[in-house]
Formats: sequence, structure tokens, C-alpha cells
Amino acid sequence: MKKHLLCTTLALIPVTAQATNGYFMHGSSITSQAMAGAGVTLPHDSIHAVANPANLVDSEERFDLGLNIFSPDRSAQIVGNGLIPEGSYGANGTSTFYMPQLGLVRHINDKLSYGVALYGNGGMNTTYKQNPFASFGAVGSGGVDLAQIFFTGSLGIKLTEASSLGLGITHLYQRFEAQGIQPFAGMSAVPGNVSNQGYDSATGWGVKIGFKTQVNDQLTLGANWNSSIDSSKFDKYRGLFAEQGDFDVPSSLVVGASFQVDPRLTLAVDWERINYSEVKAISNSNIAGGPLGADNGMGFGWQDMDVVKLGVEYQASESVILRAGYSFADQPIPASQTFFNILAPGVVEKHLSLGGTWNISANQALTFAYTRAFENSVTGQNSIPPSFGSGEANLKMDQDLIGVTWTYLF
Repeated sequence: MKKHLLCTTLALIPVTAQATNGYFMHGSSITSQAMAGAGVTLPHDSIHAVANPANLVDSEERFDLGLNIFSPDRSAQIVGNGLIPEGSYGANGTSTFYMPQLGLVRHINDKLSYGVALYGNGGMNTTYKQNPFASFGAVGSGGVDLAQIFFTGSLGIKLTEASSLGLGITHLYQRFEAQGIQPFAGMSAVPGNVSNQGYDSATGWGVKIGFKTQVNDQLTLGANWNSSIDSSKFDKYRGLFAEQGDFDVPSSLVVGASFQVDPRLTLAVDWERINYSEVKAISNSNIAGGPLGADNGMGFGWQDMDVVKLGVEYQASESVILRAGYSFADQPIPASQTFFNILAPGVVEKHLSLGGTWNISANQALTFAYTRAFENSVTGQNSIPPSFGSGEANLKMDQDLIGVTWTYLF
């Protein structure tokens, strides 16, 4: 039953290289997205509370149903290549994506609470109708589609009046497809399992541990650690990803604080670390290394990523809460690794978000968020190998994300 639910939801969520930090979402829920993902100490809603399960004990009992509408603009440019003329390529064959999410929080007693949530937290999508690899022998449109769906069940435990602990178990369902990248088969240990194999799926399990403590009436500190998720392999693409199709989810850590300036105004700051280096398919160099698909095969060359998130929340009236946020991050894609990342140009670094909640009745509310991921580019440096004619691959991306959530309070 659960697998059927995940598959049905996934069919509705072509999760892409989203309003992202790398390919992680900048905020787990639409409420947190309105603060650019800040608020690890704030029990905003059932989805964000599950992101740090220590917040469950302070959350209202509620059900949240949300929808994100995501529009990325991604492109690549090839210059100085000895085999093909210079050209620019748009990856927006699919330009709009719809991503639902849902969550529930209930209290067992005044010390224990539980929550469940279904949400997308990562992925990438490119569709090049004019295939940048066509001159190298590719056939048809080119690109990839990776979608990751997370189902998390969590327990919040009130340790003292000021402190709480949270524990969660996450089930991952992911699917992947690659099209029009046949030229890379010549670099693979399994050439028949690199491109155009249709969708393949994989699953895995992980844990999360959260903590929160109220230092005084104004200052609250918190942290949440997500373990890596050891996923089963994409067997159909065992010639593309290192370790015979292995594509795990890297671990991440968030540490943050919130400061209540007055009863209406709250400031929040988070620092997040995403450990892309833990996954060979993501972090291995695509310039050096073994054949694609091998134990130490070439990958996307991504680096670990630090993200700083700043948010503000203001109670404008009894029925209206306003939010805003800004985040900035390290660049995960080095200039030397851009050629393979034509498939996954997740190069944005800065996000600005606005939003709010309107309490339309005693037990219902609507929450809105808009995020602008500012245009950013990475110019290649010795990025195209001589076997592909040398030269440079340059990447560019910007994104818009609009979300709305309906809430029912029990």
C-alpha cells in the first residue's frame, strides 16, 4: 500500500534541480521556504516539524496539504571545441513542475508527539531538445530525470520544560532516466546501460536525529542530523553511475538559532552542511577516474556544500503572519567539472523568499511562499576532455518557485 502511494505521488512530482542548494530543496515545507529554509528551531507545520522532529512536541496538532509550482531556466554553452561549432543549448524541454506534499502531527500526551510527512527533497531534470551531445554521436533529445520522494515518520520527546529530542525514520523512493547521452557509452564499463533504458527505481532507508533547547525567553537553539541513505542500485544504469548504478543520498547537518525580538517579531539563522562527497556517483571527478559504472568510476564532480539561511517572521495581525528569507551557498560544481554537468547544472547559490500565512478560520489556514533563485553561471576551465574535442562547457541556471499550503488544525 505504501509503495503504491509513493509511486502515485511520484507520478505527480517530476522533482527537478529545484529551488536548490545543489539538488537539495532550500526548505522542506512551503512555510520554511518562505524564510529561505531557515527555522530549524521553529515548529512551523507538520512537514517542517518532521524535518527537525524535536519540533513535534511544540507543534499544533494539524494536517497540511501543499503544492509547489516550480519553473527552472537552465542552459549550457560549448565554446572552443575542436569538433563542433560554438553553441548555446536550452534544457527547458519541460519547464514547469508540480510538487505536492503532505504531513500530519498528533500528540500522544504532553511529553510525546508523532508526525508523518511525504515530501520531495532532491532531484534534477534537464531536457535538451537540441541535444548538445548530438555532434558527438547522440541520438534524440538529451537529458536526465531524477526524482526523490521521502516518507518520514518521527517521534518528538519533551525532555525538560526547555528541551526536546526528535527521532525519525525516512524511506526513500527514487527513480531515474537518461536519454540521448549515448556518446558516454564509450567511457563505460557497461556500455549497454548508460542511456535510453527507460525509468529505473531504487529505494533505501535513513534516520534523522533532532534537538532543540530554549536558552531563555528570547533565544532558542536547535540542530538536526540526517544520515546518509543507502539506496538500492539503478540496475538499468549500472554503466552510468559509479559502483554499478549506486546513487545514495548524502548525509546533512543543520544547526540554527531563533531570536524572539518581541512577541510579534522572530529572527532565525541556520547553517546547513550537505556532504555530497559521501556519494561517489555525485562526487567523483568526470575528468579523472575509472570507467563510468566502475567501483571508482567517473561522476559529476560535486563538492560538499555549506549553506547559510536567514529568515524573519512577523505577526502582522491576529490572522496574518508575514515571512521573508535569504540564503547563500557554496558552489558545488567546480569549473573543471562542467562538461558532464550539462546534464545537471545545479549552479544557483542565492535565494530570496517571501510569504505568509492567513488564518481564515479557527481551524483552517492558507500559507503562501515565493522564492527567486537568482541567475548564476559557472564558466568551465579545461572542462571538456580531449577525446571530446577539448574546449569549455559553461552552465547557467535561475529558478522561480511558488507554493501554497492548506492547513487543518485539530
